[in-house]
Amino acid sequence: MVRRALLVGGTSSHAGKSWMATAICRHLRRRGLRVAPFKAQNMSLNSYPCRNGGEIGRAQVVQAEACGLEPASDMNPVLLKPNGEGSSQVVVDGKVWRNLRAAEYYEHFDFLLGRVLAAWERLAARYDYIVMEGAGSVAEVNLRARDLVNLGLARRVGAPALLVADIDRGGVFASVAGTFGLLEAEEAPLVPAFAINRFRGDASLFAGGIRFLEDKTGRKCLGLFPYEDSLAIDPEDGLSLDGMAPAAGTGPRVGILRFPRVSNFTDFRLLPRARWIRRPEPGRFDCVILPGSKNTLADLAWMRARGLDRWVLAQHAQGARVVGICGGYQMLGERIDDPHGVESEAGASASGLGLLPVVTMLAPEKTTRVVEAATPAGRKFRAYEIHMGLTRRPPDCAPFAVLAEGDEGIRARGCVGTYLHGALEDPGVLEELLGTAVEPGEDKEVLYDRLADWFERHADLRLFEELYL
Repeated sequence: MVRRALLVGGTSSHAGKSWMATAICRHLRRRGLRVAPFKAQNMSLNSYPCRNGGEIGRAQVVQAEACGLEPASDMNPVLLKPNGEGSSQVVVDGKVWRNLRAAEYYEHFDFLLGRVLAAWERLAARYDYIVMEGAGSVAEVNLRARDLVNLGLARRVGAPALLVADIDRGGVFASVAGTFGLLEAEEAPLVPAFAINRFRGDASLFAGGIRFLEDKTGRKCLGLFPYEDSLAIDPEDGLSLDGMAPAAGTGPRVGILRFPRVSNFTDFRLLPRARWIRRPEPGRFDCVILPGSKNTLADLAWMRARGLDRWVLAQHAQGARVVGICGGYQMLGERIDDPHGVESEAGASASGLGLLPVVTMLAPEKTTRVVEAATPAGRKFRAYEIHMGLTRRPPDCAPFAVLAEGDEGIRARGCVGTYLHGALEDPGVLEELLGTAVEPGEDKEVLYDRLADWFERHADLRLFEELYL
């Protein structure tokens, strides 16, 4: 069987690779192919536990959904979760492997490449087509000898690549021509086409620009893809939050603390009007949320250094509902202990905000699982846990939710604490917390079909088939 695959690479980070890969996944599925996503190495604090065990980046979860598949660890065999201070937790085949600094990480290239290629082989044996997503730029010349995820991998598995450039940022001519100019002789044939993404305005006005780039690079343009702010998939990392302004509209005033190491902020996709809080803001909020964190103790210290701990307590005293999710739940308690040195020196301890009568002990074993839950009012929902800690609470406190094995989380003193990521992505659960109706958001199946429609309208499908199928 001839294995077919495509690498969606970029001129830079956030050029729209995840978006394009998701659209292509859905397009190929609609053509009747058994298609699966693959990103060899991802760096993201937005992750998700697979039912077959372990965790992967959220972008590959989205792409799996677009393919009609259950997410699996083979779709993202290496996941880097930054700890701060230049180190990352390295997740291999869905399981925590080690904490490494960048220089240490590259010392293990041969081992990691072996795990990547083994995952690729397992996927390629099961599916007709693999849509691979690159990372950063395909022309990272300083990383070429240790490339796990871009053209080095495409060359090893025999996959052609599509180069995606973001015109909305400016400099698209230099980024496209410059990228091709930096490719080595053995890399250049792997990239037969490019796509211009996030175009605004009259497409006819850029016809000359496309001709210039085709003449300059000797490659074909697959298409000029317009900016579509009505389409939104789960973002890959926290950079997508930078500069994000709250959506217009009315409703409860919700503030979410913007921790430096914020994780799984996809929890808040149904709260587009929420404000991301970096420093104390005036006025009273109806709800204040402490989100997940990759390093709870460090983000707790950051919060205190900015006076946000006092601000949260003042908001609570004025009647705001305070909600903590995962690391935010731990921060709302009385104390966080780190006897094993999971996030700090062994034996360290820090006082929490004291809004919840709980104590957390960080633990080296990570909990990753998908659960079925129900609120005390009977609202059923699906959620997931990704955390390295155990939180003790008084048995007489009301739970946040009920799982098959018992109570989870806590509701006390006008506060809520839970380890259940995804709970606030359920409109009914969110309505219980806010006391008001919530827009449910677009059905994901409809969204993925709209993404495929976007690709099919603006791509040269004959060229796509000629080059990539």
